[in-house]
Amino acid sequence: MATLRDIKSRIKGVKSTQQITKAMKMVAAAKLRRAQESVINARPYARKISEFITHLVTEEDITHNPYIVQREVKNIVYVIVTADRGLCGAFNNNILKEAMRQFSINEASGKGITAHVFCIGKKSYDFYKRREFTIAGSATGIFSSLKYETALQITTELIKKYLDGTFDKVILIYNEFKSIIQQRIVTEQLLPVPVTLNNEEMEKPTDFIFEPGQKEIFNYLLPKHLKAQIWRILLESNAAELGAKMTAMDNATTNAKELIRVLQLTYNKERQAAITKEILEIVSGANAQKTG
Repeated sequence: MATLRDIKSRIKGVKSTQQITKAMKMVAAAKLRRAQESVINARPYARKISEFITHLVTEEDITHNPYIVQREVKNIVYVIVTADRGLCGAFNNNILKEAMRQFSINEASGKGITAHVFCIGKKSYDFYKRREFTIAGSATGIFSSLKYETALQITTELIKKYLDGTFDKVILIYNEFKSIIQQRIVTEQLLPVPVTLNNEEMEKPTDFIFEPGQKEIFNYLLPKHLKAQIWRILLESNAAELGAKMTAMDNATTNAKELIRVLQLTYNKERQAAITKEILEIVSGANAQKTG
């Protein structure tokens, strides 16, 4: 049975933990505002450049452009975006579970496709490093000071390995920021670029005049489209992580408050019992002297 000193020491420890979780919640809240603004600013650009790609694509691009042409898939890489740190609830575990589900689907297809992983975030790298997975690349420690140059480096590496035939398909798995308390796991294809030719629109007369030309503009925008999508995904994941961390630390602070209340009640009961015991001993001793 715990002594009063043990209970008092535990109350002190829980109060210290509560102060830490409360401080971490405030830090996450301060960072979240900037991260949320960055996501909101990046989404329209990424969406609009994707629309341009759809409008500019031609039948020749679909059959000959190396970024778009469909080829036999022998090697597939999953770009798995997690956080660099924990203390953000089920944020990382949900991503890793979805990735494992995708691996299972790939194995169940029976097509003999070799799966690779490209780890963004220390949590995904540590997870797959301890298991029998082929790590094709990694980017860790990037979310503490997220920069556009990081997205350029990741995109350049993925494009290079795709064009030289190392990978035949690139799949992204990440958390999309919805709100402070909600993130949505998204699995989408980056390469080959998923575009479809709308024949009905192609038959309609257009008022656009392309300079220097439709093909040149399309080839210029395509790499920018890929870079914009990677940058947006990094911003989405960063904001989603901060939202998850803020929620997790808020829950931890609330739980610590409840635990302190329970421990304080236990401490008061034990203290009262000890006082009652001492009084009984004193009374018993006094009665013994009287009878003696």
